[in-house]
Amino acid sequence: MTYIKRIRDLREDHDKTQQQIADVLGTSQTMYARYERGANEMPIHHLITLCKYYNVSADYILGLSTDYNKK
Repeated sequence: MTYIKRIRDLREDHDKTQQQIADVLGTSQTMYARYERGANEMPIHHLITLCKYYNVSADYILGLSTDYNKK
């Protein structure tokens, strides 16, 4: 799944820990780690929050676009 790799890469590129991103999302580090492993699907409201946080489009995170920049 592309979005799993993208959310991990975005987090690492911004030098953030799973705990820091979990705090942004209002969830636990354990649950966020499950999103990155693909054990749980990420809810749409978390996708929206990550798009705003990283200033990228949902299409980029979902793998529908290779353009990193938000339009």
